[in-house]
Amino acid sequence: MSVTAESPRRTTRRGKQGVGRSIALGTALALVAFAPSAAASARTAAPAGSGIAWTTQQVAPGVQVRTGVLSDADAAGAWTVTVQAPAVNRLTGAATWAPLGDRDWADATAGRLRSAGFEPRLEQVVWDEYSDTPRGTMGWQVRVGRYATQAETGTLNSALKAAGFRTTVEWTGYDGRQPADAQRIHVAVVDPARLRGTIEVSDGGDVADREKTSTVAARLGSLLGVNGGFFITADEDGVQGTMAGLSAVHGELESMAAGSRAALILQDGGRHPRVADLSTTVTVRAGSARHAVQGINRVPGKVRNCGRPGAVPTELPRHDTTCSLADDLVKFTSAFRAQLPTGPGVQVVLDRRGVVVSSGERGGVVPAQGSVLQGTGEAAAWLTEHAGVGRRLTLREDVRDASGRQVRLGPDDSIVSAAPTLVEDGRVHIDAATEGTLDPLDLSFGFAWSNVRQPRTLAGVDRHGRLLLVTVDGRRPGVSEGFTLAEAARFMRSLGAVQALNLDGGGSTTMAVDGALVNGPSDATGERAVGDTIQVLAGDGRD
Repeated sequence: MSVTAESPRRTTRRGKQGVGRSIALGTALALVAFAPSAAASARTAAPAGSGIAWTTQQVAPGVQVRTGVLSDADAAGAWTVTVQAPAVNRLTGAATWAPLGDRDWADATAGRLRSAGFEPRLEQVVWDEYSDTPRGTMGWQVRVGRYATQAETGTLNSALKAAGFRTTVEWTGYDGRQPADAQRIHVAVVDPARLRGTIEVSDGGDVADREKTSTVAARLGSLLGVNGGFFITADEDGVQGTMAGLSAVHGELESMAAGSRAALILQDGGRHPRVADLSTTVTVRAGSARHAVQGINRVPGKVRNCGRPGAVPTELPRHDTTCSLADDLVKFTSAFRAQLPTGPGVQVVLDRRGVVVSSGERGGVVPAQGSVLQGTGEAAAWLTEHAGVGRRLTLREDVRDASGRQVRLGPDDSIVSAAPTLVEDGRVHIDAATEGTLDPLDLSFGFAWSNVRQPRTLAGVDRHGRLLLVTVDGRRPGVSEGFTLAEAARFMRSLGAVQALNLDGGGSTTMAVDGALVNGPSDATGERAVGDTIQVLAGDGRD
């Protein structure tokens, strides 16, 4: 393994929202990381004015990691108080709050603040570079005060609350509409043509478990690992560690898609990576009778991120939302090693040939070489009628991309999914509304997740078929503030990605090299245990 350090150059601000700085770093990385040889890489310097401090680590043939720090000496982040706007959840009708409102609300709120002795400022927020939202003004934020420390802002915040305002304390450096102080980025470039090994998704062998990315990487002896897709983090939403979206490991479907959402397909051990919007259909058949299976390895009736037919309150993808299904049929595979969910309904246990060996109440464990079906509502009635002991059931699993083409899975294929798509056909294409991370009709939903800088894990593929795995640290004012979705998309495109998607982020964002953590996760407790990971495994040797 070789490590090369290179000096930063002076920062030059170009474009709005840090676009120029992202492109500058991307160009530098592209010039070096994508050069034809290591020798050429060593000779290539960052372009003048890029303001980048970065190092290069040659982990193994075909695996290079670059660490870059985007910084802006002219950034002026500060702690402030943002007044919340009353809102209504579009799906449930429940009263809630939004971080911005329309101009009439902003003007009226500013007037109330002045009458109460405060000095407000109104900040216009425009729709970012999304492919499926309106253009122009999204809304207005009303803010009060600018302080160097969060503690100083606390006194003002208390006074505003006492005056009857709903407020939050925020760091303005997280706003996508102003430059960030710093963004600490790791870019891994994996060339399948040179890699002596494989790229695959790992769930640790147990889909109902959470494990740290670096722990998985160390156990597998991987060259590189990053966290994967969205997963259950709270008991009220299902079984912790199970995936909240499409996942396939070693050719086996271990969870179903939440509607049609972005996924990274690692075919033939990662030799042919690609990004596509994928959906899933699973059907169980008993003779001529058929019934739709709506989930794999999840609690019947609970659908995290929604996106299933019949789900309430929406059948469309809705991020970090748990929908319900009254009539639900769920398959559990042998990779589900926790106790099976209990409750009303019917359960049938199948052997490895799909023959029903028992039928009855829900609960117990999945047999090592078998599977389990649990049904509630009408699905339970179907199982009772058609899945008697000794009956053979046939399950058909179908994965398709947005064009309707079937994605066939072999034992060396893996899939990890998240949302949204960032780059498509070489162009920025962020379908945040379609994939359910933002709602143009409900500003109380998704603004912070999409429009505010956050830690992000990103994946993409360039025109040469190389896999790009990227992390940006965040939620650390003045140290690393993260990316908005639009910044993430522009950055991936600047690296040369022709396809890219957003993976799980926030406290889950992690990169491990040679089994050791290299980035700075945002959770106060350190690295977070996650549901699945992407691992680059060594084959017959290294440098």
